[in-house]
Amino acid sequence: MYVKLQLDTGCFHILCSTKTSPPNNVGVSVSVSPLDKQTEPIYKHRSQTLIQSSNVGGVKKFNGVHKRYDSDKPSVVVHEPELKKQNFEQNPDRDKRENSRVDSRILNKRDVGVKFGVDVNGKVHAKCSTKWANYGGCIPSMLQALDTIKDLDEAFQPWADTLSNKERSIILKEQSSWERALEIFEWFKRKGCYELNVIHYNIMLRILGKARKWSYVESLWDEMGIKGIAPINSTYGTLIDVYSKGGRKEEAVSWLERMKRLEMEPDEVTMGIVVQMYKKAGEFQKAEEFFKKWSSRESLKHEATIKPMIGRVKRGSQTHVCLSSYTYNTLIDTYGKAGQLKEASEILIQMLREGIVPNTVTFNTMIHICGNHDQLGEVALLMKKMEELKCPPDTRTYNILISLHAKHDDIATAASYFSKMKQACLEPDPVSYRTLLYAYSIRHMVSEAEELISEMDGRGLETDEYTQSALTRMYIEAGMLEKSWLWFRRFHLAGNLSSEGYSANIDAYGERGHVLEAERAFICCQEAKKLTVHEYNVMIKAYGIGKNYDKACQLFDSMKSHGVVPDNCSYNSLIQILAGADLPHMARPYLRMMQEAELVSDCIPYCAVISSFVKLGHLEMAEGLYKEMIQFNVEPDVVVYGVLINAFADVGSVKEAVTYFDAMKSAGLSANAVIYNSLIKLYTKVGYFKEAQETYELIQSLEVHPDVYTSNCMLDLYSERSMVRQAEELFENLKRIGDANEFTYAMMLIMYKRNGLYALDGRYKDVLGTFKEMIDAAIHPDDCTFKSLGAVLMKRGVPKRAVKKLEITRKKDAESGLQAWMSTLSSVVGVYEDDEDDA
Repeated sequence: MYVKLQLDTGCFHILCSTKTSPPNNVGVSVSVSPLDKQTEPIYKHRSQTLIQSSNVGGVKKFNGVHKRYDSDKPSVVVHEPELKKQNFEQNPDRDKRENSRVDSRILNKRDVGVKFGVDVNGKVHAKCSTKWANYGGCIPSMLQALDTIKDLDEAFQPWADTLSNKERSIILKEQSSWERALEIFEWFKRKGCYELNVIHYNIMLRILGKARKWSYVESLWDEMGIKGIAPINSTYGTLIDVYSKGGRKEEAVSWLERMKRLEMEPDEVTMGIVVQMYKKAGEFQKAEEFFKKWSSRESLKHEATIKPMIGRVKRGSQTHVCLSSYTYNTLIDTYGKAGQLKEASEILIQMLREGIVPNTVTFNTMIHICGNHDQLGEVALLMKKMEELKCPPDTRTYNILISLHAKHDDIATAASYFSKMKQACLEPDPVSYRTLLYAYSIRHMVSEAEELISEMDGRGLETDEYTQSALTRMYIEAGMLEKSWLWFRRFHLAGNLSSEGYSANIDAYGERGHVLEAERAFICCQEAKKLTVHEYNVMIKAYGIGKNYDKACQLFDSMKSHGVVPDNCSYNSLIQILAGADLPHMARPYLRMMQEAELVSDCIPYCAVISSFVKLGHLEMAEGLYKEMIQFNVEPDVVVYGVLINAFADVGSVKEAVTYFDAMKSAGLSANAVIYNSLIKLYTKVGYFKEAQETYELIQSLEVHPDVYTSNCMLDLYSERSMVRQAEELFENLKRIGDANEFTYAMMLIMYKRNGLYALDGRYKDVLGTFKEMIDAAIHPDDCTFKSLGAVLMKRGVPKRAVKKLEITRKKDAESGLQAWMSTLSSVVGVYEDDEDDA
C-alpha cells in the first residue's frame, strides 16, 4: 500500500523559484483553514473580472487581479480587486504625501495625536501592534485611533476624506470584535461617500460567521442582493467555510449547491475549503471525489486553452493543473486522516514533480501521517530531507516527533527531541510539555516529570487539568500517596480546578482503592462549591471498588438534599455495584426509582439485577423483574433472555427455558452460541436427543465452534444411544481442532466400555490408541478414565488385584503409575494381537 518516498533534492527546482513557499516557522496545526491564513499565488494568469460594488446603489468596475502573498496560506481576501494600484508599500511618494497630511493634521490637533499614539513626525508609538506597523502609511495610526477612541467620527476625522478601498478592507479585517467591525461597516454605509464592494462584504461575512451571528450573516447576504453586489467565488468560499466551522455542515453544503446552480466553478481556494469541510466531517470519500471531479474539470479547461499556460504539466495522457502548496498540504492531510497513506504519498510526489518545494507544514503533515502508520523509517527520511532543504522544523514538528516516539514506547528518543527543540532556540509550548509529561506519568518516571514541572513553573506556564490528574495518578501508582495529595492540594488551594478536574482526581484515588483520599478530595470539591453530579458518580464508584456499599447508598441518597439530581450514570453505577456484590434486594429499589425518574433507556440495569437474583437461585424474583420490564415497555435483549434460559436449563426446567426461547424469537432476536449451549445442556440433562442434535446443528450453522462442554454433552448423548459412528466422528473433529479434553477421552472410553466394543472385533488396539492420544495431547486422565481401562484389562483376563495394584501405584506416584498402566495395556494388546496372528 505504501509508496516509498523518493525525496531526492533533484526533484526540487531552485529554492528561489516563484513556486517556492518559505518554511512556516510558526507552530501551526497540520490541519489549517484556507480563509484563516494567507496563500501563495494560485493562478499564474488571470483574466480581468468585473466586480460590482455599492456606492449608494451605484456600480463601479475594477481590474480584477489575484493578490499574491509570500506565505502559503490563504488570506481572508482571496480575490482582491486592484484598487487603482494604491499599494502603500510600493509607492513611497504617496506614503510621503499621506504622512505629510497626517503631520499637518496632528500639528493642528495635538490632543488627537496623543490619543492616536503618534508623534509629530507621524510615527507610531511602540504600543502599536507590530503587525499594524507592517502595513505602512497611515494604516497603523488609523487602527490605533479606532482602538483607543470609541466615537467613530472622531477616530476617522483625520482621514475622513481620503480613505481608500484597501484601507477600509484592512480596517474591517483587523477588528478583534465583531461588534466593532459591524459598527465601522455601518458607519461607512451611513456616510454614503464610501464605496463598499464585494470584498468588504466578504470580510464582514467572514467576521460575523466566525462569531456565529447567523442572522447578521443572512441579513448581509440579502443586502448584497438588494444593492446589486454580485457574490464572487470567495464569497461562497467564505460562507461555506464559516458555516462548516460553525457546526452547520448542511447549510455549508447548501452554499456549495447554490454555486452549482449558478454554474460558478469553485476556484482552487474554494475547492480547498470544500475538501476541508468534508475532511472535518470525516467524509473522506466525498472529499476525494470532489477534488478529483474539480481537478478533472480544471484539466479540461486548461486543455481547451489555445495558448499553453504555465502550471500545466503533462504526464502520460493526463493533464495536471499546478496547485498551490497550501492545497497540496490540505490534500495530503485529508488522505492521511482517511488512513490512505499511499494516496498521501502520491500527492507529495506529484507536488515534487511539479516543482513545488514542500514547506514545514507539508513535512509536518507527512511526518504525522507516517508516524500514525508506524512508518518510523520514513519519518527519519523526511527529517533528513528537511535538513537538506534547509527547511527548519518548528515547534509543531517536534511535538509530532515527541508524540509518535512516546506512542511507540521510545521515551528516550521522545525526550531527545524535546531537548533538540530547545537547542534549535524554539520554546516548547504547552502541547510539548503536556505530551512528554503524560508519557512520563504512565511510565511512573517521577523524577523526569518533576523536572519538567519545575521548568514549566519557572516559565510561568500553567499545567492543564488533564496533565494535573495524570500526574496525580502517576504518584498514586508509584506508591507515593503523600506526594499525590500535595500535588492535588496545590491546585485545589490555587483555585485552578474545575468540576471536571476534581472528578478526575477523585476517580484517580477511587479506582486504586484509596477511598479515604477520594473522600478528602470530594470534601475539597465541596468546599470549593464545585460539586456536580460527576463528583458524586465517581465517589459512588470509589465506594463500590472499596466494597463500602452502605456508604455508596448513603451518598446517593444525599444528592438531592445538596441540590444535585442523580443522572443515568448515578443510577446505573449504584445498581451495577449492588448487583455485582450479590445484593439484588438492595439494588431493586434504586431500579424502581430510576424507572420513576424516566431514566431507564435500555435493559442493562434490569439485566444486572436479574442476573444477580439468578446467581443466588431466586428465580421467582428474576422472573418478576422480567415481567416488570415488559410492563414498562423496556425491551429485553438477547443477554436477558440468555440469563433466564440458562437459569432454567441449570435446574432442568424445560418448559420455562423453551418459553423464554420462544419469546426471544418472537421479539425478532437471533439466538447466539451461548443460548444454544444452554439449551443443549438442558436437553442433555433431560435426555432430549433430537432437540439437542438440532440445536447442535444450529450452532454449527453460526460458523462458530461449539464449546467443548456442549460437544461433550453430545458425545454423552451418542454414547447412551450406542451411536458409535457419530460419536467417533465428533471425537475426531474435536481432536483435529484441538478442543478435546480429559472428559472427551473419558466419555469415549466409557462409551466403548458400555457397549463392550473393545472386547469384540479386535478393538483392544483402539483402547491403547485412544489412551496414547490422550497422553500425547497432554490431557491428564481422570479416575473415570482409569476405571474404564481397568474394566477392559479384566475382560482380557488381568486379575482384579493386579488392576488394584496399578491404581495404588498411580496414586503414590502419578508419573510411574501412568507408565505402569501404559506398559500393562501394551502387553495385553500385544498378546491379543499375537493370538490373532497365530489363529
